[in-house]
Amino acid sequence: MRKKKTQQQIADECGISKSLLSKIENGQTSSAIATLSKISEALEVPLSWVLDDQAEQNLVLLPKTNRESNVTDENMGYSYELLANRSSYSGIEPTIVNVTPKDSNLRQESYTHSQDEFIYILKGSIYLYYDGNKHYMEVEDSAYFNGDKPHLFIPVDNEGAKVLSVFIDNQL
Repeated sequence: MRKKKTQQQIADECGISKSLLSKIENGQTSSAIATLSKISEALEVPLSWVLDDQAEQNLVLLPKTNRESNVTDENMGYSYELLANRSSYSGIEPTIVNVTPKDSNLRQESYTHSQDEFIYILKGSIYLYYDGNKHYMEVEDSAYFNGDKPHLFIPVDNEGAKVLSVFIDNQL
């Protein structure tokens, strides 16, 4: 409402249906980080504003015991944890991505978003599908890439994986 845009205008900008946008807005469904990133861009707000409803602060201390995992449905292939809420000042959004184990990970469609992305494998191993190529990555491997190219994290086995993912807004 502050941006004087309708749900339909936001949905069109994001390439999603108005119905899906409404369900996301009302907490009736979960959505991919890439979709939430597109919504944040259309609204001209930080991704953290969409992921977390807490006010932005100069110092963010977030003990592990206070961090909540935002669980998506298994079709999404992951859940995520927001690690800080400073993106409107820093242009950086650190996140933990918990990749669903292989047998329950149904996601096959790649993601895109406008931010650059840095990833570091904390636990397990994945195949990083990036711009049509498949790259094996394991603990302590890292990658930096443009988010506007199709990409997807696929678990190698049924252990799943934990990935530190840092979204970097290079337009600040």
